[in-house]
Amino acid sequence: MAKKKKGGTYMISSVAVQYGVHPQTLRLYEREGLLLPSRSDGNTRLYTDEDLERLEVILELTRELGVNLAGVEIILNMRDKMAAMQGQIEAFVEQLNQQLSGQRQAPEPPPANSLIPVVRAVPGPVPVKKTRATE
Repeated sequence: MAKKKKGGTYMISSVAVQYGVHPQTLRLYEREGLLLPSRSDGNTRLYTDEDLERLEVILELTRELGVNLAGVEIILNMRDKMAAMQGQIEAFVEQLNQQLSGQRQAPEPPPANSLIPVVRAVPGPVPVKKTRATE
């Protein structure tokens, strides 16, 4: 695909030339909900780097794999859902890691002003009492 600058916004004419598509094709992708460029004060479409990455996926699916626009929509929706799920999984794993690291720290000593001494049980093997049946 074409090379692009980082961090800018691009007008429809420059995007069309850059990717070898007609501006009407980009408007069609917008009507179909596949691309959602922002708008300037003068209502000009402005494409961000994220929009261009999405356009690259659309063009790869349609040009190279022969997927129709309905299929592209389904694939893009699935990609968005998978990205959201990946974020949720990463947040969950981070939360688990924080909880586990908190449990591995040395237990806090009981407060010095405690009236009743506090004894914390240390997990370990449970002793088994021998009975006549187990001997």
